[in-house]
Amino acid sequence: MNAISKDVDRTDIAKGSDGSRLAKLNEWVAEVAALTRPDRIQWCDGSDAENDALIAQMLDDGTLVKLNEQTHPNSYLHRSDPDDVARVEHLTFVCTSDQDDAGPNNHWMAPTEAHAKMDALFEGCMAGRTMYVIPYCMGPIDSPLSRCGVEITDSPYVVANMRIMTRMGAPALARIEKEGAFVKGLHSTGELDPDRRFIMHFPEELAIKSFGSGYGGNALLGKKCHALRIASHQARNEGWLAEHMLILGIENPQGETHYIAAAFPSACGKTNLAMLIPPEGYRSAGWKVWTVGDDICWMRPGQDGRLYAINPEAGFFGVAPGTSEKSNPNALACLQRDAIFTNVGVTADNQPWWEGLDDGQQPAIDWRGEPYDPAKRPAAHPNSRFTVSAKACPSYSPEAENPAGVPISAIVFGGRRASLVPLVFEARDWTHGVLVGASMGSETTAAATGAVGVMRRDPMAMKPFCGYNFADYFAHWLSFDTPGAKLPKIFHVNWFRKGDDGKFLWPGFGDNIRVLEWMIGRVKGTAPAVDTPIGALPAIEGINLDGVELSSEAREKLFGYDRGGWASEFEAISDYLGEYGPRMPQRLSEEAERTASALQA
Repeated sequence: MNAISKDVDRTDIAKGSDGSRLAKLNEWVAEVAALTRPDRIQWCDGSDAENDALIAQMLDDGTLVKLNEQTHPNSYLHRSDPDDVARVEHLTFVCTSDQDDAGPNNHWMAPTEAHAKMDALFEGCMAGRTMYVIPYCMGPIDSPLSRCGVEITDSPYVVANMRIMTRMGAPALARIEKEGAFVKGLHSTGELDPDRRFIMHFPEELAIKSFGSGYGGNALLGKKCHALRIASHQARNEGWLAEHMLILGIENPQGETHYIAAAFPSACGKTNLAMLIPPEGYRSAGWKVWTVGDDICWMRPGQDGRLYAINPEAGFFGVAPGTSEKSNPNALACLQRDAIFTNVGVTADNQPWWEGLDDGQQPAIDWRGEPYDPAKRPAAHPNSRFTVSAKACPSYSPEAENPAGVPISAIVFGGRRASLVPLVFEARDWTHGVLVGASMGSETTAAATGAVGVMRRDPMAMKPFCGYNFADYFAHWLSFDTPGAKLPKIFHVNWFRKGDDGKFLWPGFGDNIRVLEWMIGRVKGTAPAVDTPIGALPAIEGINLDGVELSSEAREKLFGYDRGGWASEFEAISDYLGEYGPRMPQRLSEEAERTASALQA
């Protein structure tokens, strides 16, 4: 510690009941401090006083801008560097001893080389800064399904967001002391230079190193880095699943609640579905939707053979553009107080604003802090975000804090497909369901850098997030199909099918409950379906369409299937699965061949 100035905060050592369980943590903090040379170290306890002091500091130095206290009390705006506004998949690496373990789905670098590259960047990078040590827990503090981590960062913005997104501070440190295990995450904003920006994952070491970005998933290391890339590796070793999925509960008029986990790529409607408000007819009949989580789901088998899930996050880090009273009233209700907004515009009286808000107001300042000019750029960046506690959601489920998790009745895969893919279909069995997830495709969105609207395969919506070889990941999914297992039914949905005029054929939003009701009917064995080579499609009378006007084109494309188009699709799917070589489970390849043959019959 002698490399640190004498002004180091004297809370630089974690105190435990006997110190032994925290020795590893203290040693690591000392090593990082010697490398990065901060002016002071602050161990974060998650208290209100600590948060208030950090907010005041960021308001003073311009990191945050206070929003209208009358309309949005205790809410703030952060503007990130214009070159630091999204995930950087091309700069994100999985560093395993054997390159094949990372797989063709990941960028790979040898661990020794990656550590050397990152340590050279971290050398002295915190001089003149404070080094924050953030103990956190992903999932309820007392849940056996939860896992802990510690993020070291020089960004107070990260601290404020991690406080919302995780169970952060003293309770997490106490659990780390009890267990003696944690994921190590080291982060620095550096100079925010895109040419000096990398996010490295070391699954075998349960470690993450991120440098050069202050944006969301690149900097909040508990989120995608830990909760998906590292956790997926942990999950395979420990016999569970770490997935890019929302979790919602659907309560029917009889008082039964079924929980559904659904995987969509980023910016494809997970938050909207997780917070769905049923149409008036459903509400008056007694239907309710409960929000457990909107982005990440950890599942493991229970003693009864069912899969039980927790949401490892404590908050929402949602996409702002498109969030409105029409699309997601519950999300909008969350955002009226105690929120952090990133890269949105503001109105003349300093209220947050983004495209699609539809509140009748106009932006005055854009996300770069310049006068709004629609000819120049949108008011809010397309990937602008909000961070807010999950408990602020009107539909928040108290079961989100259940240490045992919630039982999952159905798993749903879905993407953004303008053509070919119908509104919903059900997989024949678990193996077919894994194939449905493994082969799903979606058009890219602004959540990642690069072109928008390009169709790519995104298995289980995990392409940017799986911490190991996809072929091994598919095999891990298949391994849950054991005698006595009571596995969820698997479905695929596509809310984004378009007609010949380029407009969406399905109304979406609250009307999506009509599809979920059919799924629950299939789980209970009461809803009719039509068997096809791609899976079971709803019989048209099997979905409640009261009050929904659909053209003949919409009915044909939403509830039918194009045999020739799907035959071509499966040729592409077979080619895609072949890219993973001999590690691809034969069982999955045979399932693809079976479907392809049925389409040719």
